[in-house]
Amino acid sequence: MHLLVTGAAGFVGSTYVRTLLAREEPPYITVLDRLTYAGSLDNLPPAGPRLRFVQGDICDEGLVDKLVAEADQVVHFAAESHVDRSIEGAAGFVRTNVLGTHTLLEAALRHGTEPFVHVSTDEVYGSVPAGACAEEAPLRPTSPYAASKACADLLVLAAHRTHGLDVRVTRCSNNYGPYQFPEKVVPLFVTHLLDGRPVPLYGDGRNVRDWLHVEDHCLGVELVRARGRAGEVYNIGGGTELTNLDLTGLLLTACGAGWDMVEHVSDRKGHDLRYAVDWGKARRELGYRPQRDFTTGLAETVAWYRDHRSWWEPLKE
Repeated sequence: MHLLVTGAAGFVGSTYVRTLLAREEPPYITVLDRLTYAGSLDNLPPAGPRLRFVQGDICDEGLVDKLVAEADQVVHFAAESHVDRSIEGAAGFVRTNVLGTHTLLEAALRHGTEPFVHVSTDEVYGSVPAGACAEEAPLRPTSPYAASKACADLLVLAAHRTHGLDVRVTRCSNNYGPYQFPEKVVPLFVTHLLDGRPVPLYGDGRNVRDWLHVEDHCLGVELVRARGRAGEVYNIGGGTELTNLDLTGLLLTACGAGWDMVEHVSDRKGHDLRYAVDWGKARRELGYRPQRDFTTGLAETVAWYRDHRSWWEPLKE
């Protein structure tokens, strides 16, 4: 089995690759990553008999065609993913998330490379006042990032409905864990607090997110790759809903800091109040269940950042 895994020098993709390579009989993996600011070879094991790294752009038609032709299956993590950056400028998000996904799909169609697993986000559903979104819920993205991912989702699903390509889409809730670039809230707050710096809390902190350990997310992606059905979408949730205010309190406690280290800043434009996905379909069809208790997972994550300053300090410079 030869997998092409895009974006695997980043947070989630590198976790997925490390997980697969830890198996007794790992697949052969080619990683394609552009090594943007959020990607690093330090996130991956050294290249070896079962792992090849190729630096390149998923919008590069010639390179993508060559790598897809060599692969049996594609797992597509590559994306621009930071909402704040998308608000400042959406062009890079449209290019990578939409055109890059299109380029990969066209190559998969030419070579019959399937399944094609596309990793997406719960943000495509928009804000959820109550309950949780099942996979059939309408897409109502708010940010340019979420809109670009929703567009990519629809392109992927269209490749199945029009051409019969075996595609499978995952939509996950908020990830946390080791190796997450310190622009996202958990590593940003933890690294700030470890340096004795105040943390910026948007608005009143009442925004609600469901938290999912990155290893549980990768477990869900792998179940979808191995057992999922063609043309289907699978939500992958964590089962721990917290307001940003509650999360901040937990991080302050974990880092031995008080509320005097919190700076309330102006809320983000178009800030969705709540995300929530119903992941019952993945549970029923694939046997998916989160394995990480949030309290334990968060404590381990804080400890990882405390013990790995050499990884994150250069990134914050």
